[in-house]
Amino acid sequence: MLTAAGTVGFHFIEGWSWFDSFYMVIITLSTVGYQEVHPLSLAGRIFCMVVIIAGVALVFLMIGALTQALLEFELLRVFGKRRMEREVANLKDHYIICGAGRVGNSVARELALKPCPFVIVESDEKSVADLDSRWLVLIGDAASEKTLRDAGIERATGLVAATTTDATNIYIVLTARGLNPRIKIIARASEERAGKHLKTAGADVVISPYAAAGHRIAQSFLRPHLLDFLDIANDRSGTFEMLIEEVRIMARSSLVGTTVGSSGIHHNFGIMILAIRHADGNTRYNPEAQEPIGADDCLIAMGETAQLAKLENLAAPAARS
Repeated sequence: MLTAAGTVGFHFIEGWSWFDSFYMVIITLSTVGYQEVHPLSLAGRIFCMVVIIAGVALVFLMIGALTQALLEFELLRVFGKRRMEREVANLKDHYIICGAGRVGNSVARELALKPCPFVIVESDEKSVADLDSRWLVLIGDAASEKTLRDAGIERATGLVAATTTDATNIYIVLTARGLNPRIKIIARASEERAGKHLKTAGADVVISPYAAAGHRIAQSFLRPHLLDFLDIANDRSGTFEMLIEEVRIMARSSLVGTTVGSSGIHHNFGIMILAIRHADGNTRYNPEAQEPIGADDCLIAMGETAQLAKLENLAAPAARS
């Protein structure tokens, strides 16, 4: 805009050609310092001073805007990092997902749907850029004691070792188990023989995505209708009404001390109790009406989404405020 205005000004004030006027503006704004194309009149000199002042002012404005943008970006990054660190420090009974690859991202989406508190630990900042901005993320080495402590390993309920290499997952499991012997650890194994080493390192559950995919493909041929039913029962998209859910009975729940029949779970909510895992570790499948329900028991229940939500509220009254 300033270049065009200067070209027009020199053309009409000095009567120069369009090219000479444009050339004069370029050498003036760029501060190259060549002499004038033609001798300037008083009006031309005044106009040239205006062009110089406007050009210098424009350059300073551009530098100021760029500096402000960089400063704001840096401040947002610093304060955003500190805010996230404060939120992670306040987490309790949460889950730590080590690795933001396809497996870790999928685990995070499932936990976010519940919703359950979690934090992702990832060393590659490029991988973090593709994650949901609402998720808590720590940049660091998940195999490092400091990073796991920053993620609240002592207060966490579970940890997922889902990096792309089995060696890294083994080291993460070893470190995590040493920091929190009570935490439940689920590890990803890329190779079948790595599962034994992960178990030895302290993983409670080892899952191989490739073995699981192969099993599912085979079962799609052998038991297609069963898999269709399981897909419906485990769907979280809201497309289907029926779900299979795990419901923990808290100590203050009115269900404590009742039985499957007297609790009214089936009569009042239309929910089927598929199994009960008692607090002592004993599991009863297809429980009879006389099967007792106690504190810290887990009900494996199937029913409609809305009804299951009512059962969860009844099972954990302490969660309501």
